[in-house]
Formats: sequence, C-alpha cells, structure tokens
Amino acid sequence: MLTMTTPLSAEAVLSLRAGTQILLNGTVFTARDAAHKRLVNAIESSQKLPVDLRDQVLYYTGPTPAPPGKVIGSAGPTTSSRMDSFTPKLIETTGLRGMIGKGNRSKEVVEAIKQFGAVYFAATGGAGALLSKCIVTAEVICYEDLGPEAIYRLEFKDFPLTVAIDCMGNNLYENTLV
Repeated sequence: MLTMTTPLSAEAVLSLRAGTQILLNGTVFTARDAAHKRLVNAIESSQKLPVDLRDQVLYYTGPTPAPPGKVIGSAGPTTSSRMDSFTPKLIETTGLRGMIGKGNRSKEVVEAIKQFGAVYFAATGGAGALLSKCIVTAEVICYEDLGPEAIYRLEFKDFPLTVAIDCMGNNLYENTLV
C-alpha cells in the first residue's frame, strides 16, 4: 500500500494506477452538490473562489456533527455522480488534482481526468464512522449556510482509498484497462 500526501503533484498522479490502494495524508477539502454549484457559478462569473483547489483533493462527504470529544462525526463518501455536471469545469479551471467518493463517473468526468491529469479515489461506502477516525482536524472554511454541505478543510492521517479511475482512463467500475 502506498502512502501519499497532499497537495498531489502531477508526477504523483501519473504514477497511480486503477486498483492501487493508498493511505492519504494531508489537507483535503469537502464539497458536495450545492458547494460545487456555487464554485462553478463563481468561476462562470469570474469571481475569486473561496478556496484554492490547485493540486488539491475534494472529498464528496457531508459530515455529521462531531460527538463530544471528537473532531468530526461520521464522514463517509457520497455518490459522486451528483457532482459530474460540475466536475469537468472544476478540474479544467482550478487545477483540481483528485476527488474522493463512491460510484462510477460520467464519460465527461473521465475525459477531464485524462486530459488534465487528475485521479478519482473510491472510499468505502457505509464506513463513515470508521473513516472519520482518520480525520485529525476539521474546520468549515466557506458556505457555512449549507450546513454539512459547507466546504470543510480536513486533515487526513492514513485515510484508506483505492484508485478507481486513473489519469490514463483505467476504470475499476468498468473494468477497462488502457
């Protein structure tokens, strides 16, 4: 199992292949559908984004409130296809390097991953309480009015992931290898 740290370099992403298991460390940002829509609306109206996504990773999660003594509540992956209409624009315009979620991605997202050198990681669905143990800090950084769908800055420590779609277009969900 590989260990990687964010931000992700183009070289690091190029070295990954579908099926590779990694432990991810470092800063990761959360964003779900409502936050994606706001980010893309800001891009389309030439506004400055509230977060720099260059070489960063977005985790598609809406964490539950932190129980007493914990950094965060359950933080499992959500279905990634809900972000597919926004993802190609984010990859192209912001330099977003990686995404974490569950489920297959659209053809357009796979093409953007290939064209711009990104990667899509799968996290284990249904294991949000366990995954949250790999999150050492959590802070809302923008869109607080969205509640759990706000954008959070998380710090990961050995967060387990599988490369689901690599920058060559290899896709575990379709079992296609390029």
